This record gives sequence, structure tokens and C-alpha cells, in this order.
Amino acid sequence: MSKIITITLNPAIDKTTSTEKIVPEKKLPCISPTYEPGGGGINVSRALAHLGCDSLAMYFGGGFNAHFFKKMLTEEKIQSLVVPVKTNIRTNIIVVERSTGSQYRFGMVSHPVKENDWKSFLRKLEKQSGYEYVVASGSLPEGVPLDFFARVSAIVKKSNAKLIVDTSGEALQAAVQEGVFMIKPNLNELSSLYGKEELKMDEAVFAAKSIINRKGCEVMVVSMGKNGGLLVTVDENFHVVPPDIEVKSTVGAGDSMVAGMVYAISKEMKWNDVLQYGIACGTAATMNAGTALCKKTDVEKILEELKK
Repeated sequence: MSKIITITLNPAIDKTTSTEKIVPEKKLPCISPTYEPGGGGINVSRALAHLGCDSLAMYFGGGFNAHFFKKMLTEEKIQSLVVPVKTNIRTNIIVVERSTGSQYRFGMVSHPVKENDWKSFLRKLEKQSGYEYVVASGSLPEGVPLDFFARVSAIVKKSNAKLIVDTSGEALQAAVQEGVFMIKPNLNELSSLYGKEELKMDEAVFAAKSIINRKGCEVMVVSMGKNGGLLVTVDENFHVVPPDIEVKSTVGAGDSMVAGMVYAISKEMKWNDVLQYGIACGTAATMNAGTALCKKTDVEKILEELKK
């Protein structure tokens, strides 16, 4: 049994292509598309695999896309735990306009999830054993209760494991009320959690510690885009800024960042190193087009630069 489980309630096949110029009402010649399995937790599992770390990807799978989806994960040597549903896994479309380098992302809305399906998901999680970390990443599809990740947290606690949550809105609020190991909000999401309309960067540490002191989480990593990330615990805080690079795509950068931090935590690295590893993985992901996520060679080069 892998010691890391990832949870994806909104999986998707990411179909990426490019055309010279996007214009309305014209047939646009596109190159042969690439297909990759996607969704928050799925991307975390894929990024972990790039780092040489095993995980168990747990997700809803159904329809004619389900077999293809699992096949892609198997080809990347990622173990799957599928919770079957009758609805089809959605397909997202990413189109790159070569003349400008602009990227257009079309995200399809997922089908509603029935009550017996999300309850089945929780029962399957309850049956797992031997894991140490669970990563719940991504949005909740329609039909899944807003406190779903809070319910996951209760299950994970019974197994003496640690839950990392990367989501937003009311789902994040509910998870924090239950209490989790780590969350990764951006500054706006932290503002909502703290109960203030807007936070400035220099207020982030105080706001994060107030939530930690309320037992909302043990560790918080505030994602700040080009300004890097801020990791806060009850008695420490660290800020890491990424190096300047040419950004080709931001798809999956946040998931790569989470994967890097989970990998580092599983290796019992110090908190500053955990944040550096996460920033390196997130930055490495932006160096690749489409949904390629981070490459270990790029991660190692960025880490060398961050440690100078």
C-alpha cells in the first residue's frame, strides 16, 4: 500500500492542441492533440511519479472515457482506485495559438454526483490502511456536499494519517472547521478564512497563525504567484520567491507545488526545505507547455538556485 493517497472528485482528460491563429467562424487546422489524465489529485499523483514517488490515485470513473483514463495512469505507473459512477469522465480542451503563444483553456462542467456515489467514495477510503498522507485537491462536483473534505478529514484522523487539502470556497471553510494537517490557500482565500475582505502580504503570517491557533490546520502554505509562497506553522514561517523564468503554461503548477511539498514532508525534510521543494516543483511545471507538469531535472536545477 502506498503511503500517499490522492483524491480527485472532478477528474478530466486534458486534450491539448495548437493552431497558428484563432479566428471566429473559420475551420482552424490543428496539430494532432495530446491526451493526459487531469484533475487536482490526479495531477498531484502524476507529479509525484515524476519525482520518483508512488501514490494511490482515488477518483470517480465512469462512461466510455474511464478505460482510457485508467490506461493513461497505468502507462505512467500510477496505481488507481476507481469509484465507479455511471456518468462519463469529462474532457477539457487546451488550445495554444502559436502566433501569439496565448493559451485558451476550455473546462467542461462535470456531471452531478449522486449521494450513493460520494458515500461509496468515503466507504472505500475507510477501508484503506497503511497510508500516512491523503491529498485532497480540486473542486467539488455538483451533488457532493460542501463538507465532503471535512468528512474525509475525520476518516483520515481515525487512521492516524495526515490530510493535505488544496481547494477553495465553502469546501475549504468546512475542512478548516474540522481541522486538517495542511492547506494551500492563495491570499484571497486566506482573507476569506480569516474573515477580512482583503489582506496585504505583510498581514498573511498573522492571519495564518490565527487559523493555526484555532486548530484549523497545523501548517499553512499561502500561494502568492510570482511572489512565491509563504509557509507558516505555529512557531515558524518561511518565504520563498521563485527565480525568473519563461512561463509556457501555468496548468498544473499548483498541483506540482503540492506534490513537491508532500514529497518533501514524506522525506521528513525541514519546513524551509519543504517550501523550497514545493516552489521548485511549481516553477518547473510552468516551464512546460500544456499539462506536462514538473520534470525532476528542472526541479533539481531550480532547487540549486533557490539554495544559493
